[in-house]
Amino acid sequence: MINLQKLKNGFEYLDISNKSAHAKIALQGAHIFHYAPHNSNPLLWLSQASDFELGKAIRGGVPICWPWFGMSENPELPQHGFARTSMWQLSASSEIDAHTTELTLTLKHSKSSLKLWPYRFELSLHVRVSDTLTMELKTTNLDEKPFKITQALHSYFQISDISHVHIEGLGKSSYFDALTQEQYQQNGDIEFYQEVDRIYQGIKHEIRLVDIKRQIVIKNEGSSSAVVWNPWIEKCARMSAMNNDAYRTMVCIESANALEDAKAIAPLQSHTLKAYIEVTNL
Repeated sequence: MINLQKLKNGFEYLDISNKSAHAKIALQGAHIFHYAPHNSNPLLWLSQASDFELGKAIRGGVPICWPWFGMSENPELPQHGFARTSMWQLSASSEIDAHTTELTLTLKHSKSSLKLWPYRFELSLHVRVSDTLTMELKTTNLDEKPFKITQALHSYFQISDISHVHIEGLGKSSYFDALTQEQYQQNGDIEFYQEVDRIYQGIKHEIRLVDIKRQIVIKNEGSSSAVVWNPWIEKCARMSAMNNDAYRTMVCIESANALEDAKAIAPLQSHTLKAYIEVTNL
């Protein structure tokens, strides 16, 4: 079942429910801000202080960073691009069976987007809601010249406590540390004792976020980079739409095309970034 819901301030989102899971997707940003299989607590973390207002990015869920990840070369442009605060259209939906719902949301170039980024494009997010969550972000170049993008499905995951989790699957991978601006090699699993902001490169295997009673498995296609982020104490206290202790119950593992994994797309060609997410009990 798919229902269009509207908050009192006019903010619209899609409420999706079937026999396997429940999800919510904002039309602004095609932003999945809730997903939970019926036998599990929510997989996605959502800030209790998050704004649900037009023009403001939601803190939590899966923001879409596009057509650039992080800051643009022009500091006057919005961080993480404009897709996450743009209004998308629901272009297709289907109840595949009692356990599976599929939706496609689209965003196309406009007068306002062309002022920020001078290319014609079509961006689509295909979402499959079942006992697993699948997201496919497809970029099509409708322009007469090639363009290059960096991007991310900026997934915030709900955890029991940051001191109880670790991340497997990135051992021996190289990463760029955004805090020190240095390149390092990962040795073993990732644990959290301080702020972490890293872009891992050359990713070939699934990534596992292991908690006390469950693990979340992330599999990516069309990507060889992933971002791991937790703001820790001081940065969390400074951030907007985030309670001071929020860092304890969230960690981001972002499916990305970043740094040397940036994608050049020729006219009339496409690139798809796909993330497949499932939860298993331990």
